[in-house]
Amino acid sequence: QVQVVESGGGLVQAGGSLRLSCGASGSIFSINAMGWYRQAPGKQRELVAVFRSDGNTNYADSVKGRFTISRENAKNTVYLEMNNLKPEDTAVYYCRVVVDSIVYWGQGTQVTVSS
Repeated sequence: QVQVVESGGGLVQAGGSLRLSCGASGSIFSINAMGWYRQAPGKQRELVAVFRSDGNTNYADSVKGRFTISRENAKNTVYLEMNNLKPEDTAVYYCRVVVDSIVYWGQGTQVTVSS
């Protein structure tokens, strides 16, 4: 079994910054992909930034130039540095980890950006 835990959400004013962290633990042989998704009220969950299985990254167009995804492989941890936050970034942010081809989700962390 694999556990995925996020942290780092909170309330911030527009233009501010937050850093999210996500760690995976448990029976891990191989992490195929790790990344961040978000879901705003009344909207579908969407990709924010991910490391693909080939090691490259994908970003949503809406966050390019403002958000940066990084990771520490030895710790099975991925980070999301969010700068110049906007009210439309308000959402629950979820970490998604693919371990041995099985998808695991964290419980989510709330990010609220006030105008």
